[in-house]
Amino acid sequence: MVKDISKELQELLIQVGLKIAKRNDGAIFVVGKNVKHNPLVEQSVHSFKVASNPKLLESLALMDGAVIIDEDGMLVAYGTMLKSTRVYHNFGTRHSAAISASKTAELVVMVSEEDKKVRIFKAGKMIMQLDPLEKNVEKSIPAAVQILESVGAGTIGAIGTTILAPTLGIALLPGIVLFGSAYYVTKSIRKHFTKR
Repeated sequence: MVKDISKELQELLIQVGLKIAKRNDGAIFVVGKNVKHNPLVEQSVHSFKVASNPKLLESLALMDGAVIIDEDGMLVAYGTMLKSTRVYHNFGTRHSAAISASKTAELVVMVSEEDKKVRIFKAGKMIMQLDPLEKNVEKSIPAAVQILESVGAGTIGAIGTTILAPTLGIALLPGIVLFGSAYYVTKSIRKHFTKR
């Protein structure tokens, strides 16, 4: 469950992901211990708390393969091949690896090299997409993390580039798209307005 991961770690991964996307590179960050992976490179960098060295985290993410981080924010492995068990149609191998890993991981943050988007996966589903080219998207990161902590995979529908999440009392800025069931949004709006 995403709630077990600190807000700081989630924000850090999104921030680093946005930086990588702006450079036209790709990456995958996987948070969780139960993810099947095989190292593609010799693991010469020792485990460290990723929040203490975001530059090193970014450098490791730029290697081929995924970066695996435990729920406490410690580096587990980097430059790893994830086992893909599911094809993500109309997308490449990085997307397939991310959606497959998200079935057993707590959270997957993937940066697409092709379209420069940062996508967040949970429970085998893509639940959020951030556009690094949107003005001031970095200011939306705390709101995005609040959404990640407040809802499960597939509970909020795509409403375009701006979404109102009335039960949380926040409006996400342009640059963030949430995916899932539109039913939840309708139900949340009704609850919010019937309480007034």
